[in-house]
Amino acid sequence: MANNTTGLTRIINAAGYSWKGIRAAWVNEAAFRQEGVAAIVAIIIACVLDVDAITRVLLISSVLLVMIVEIINSAIEAVVDRIGTERHELSGRAKDMGSAAVLLAIIIALITWVTLLWSHFR
Repeated sequence: MANNTTGLTRIINAAGYSWKGIRAAWVNEAAFRQEGVAAIVAIIIACVLDVDAITRVLLISSVLLVMIVEIINSAIEAVVDRIGTERHELSGRAKDMGSAAVLLAIIIALITWVTLLWSHFR
């Protein structure tokens, strides 16, 4: 079914769908809630630290990357679960790859924080 909305109406609708997705992730995904709380704490810390703007942006962006990848992982899991509950190699592989993507995003965030804070405070 084609979506015929354009302009400002389309932008408003898209923002509503995005908010609905964030809310669904918060309500249905424990990992998203845990990472969300950690992200809020990290963002507050990044805003309080006496660092330059570029460092602050990198610290915050690395944390938001984790949240983005977690939402995508949750979407993959929801689609796989919607297709069926029986065990299938491809379903397991899709879920494992989504989980691996989250792990890599967390590693990127940790490397970013350690590197930037180490260089700032040494």
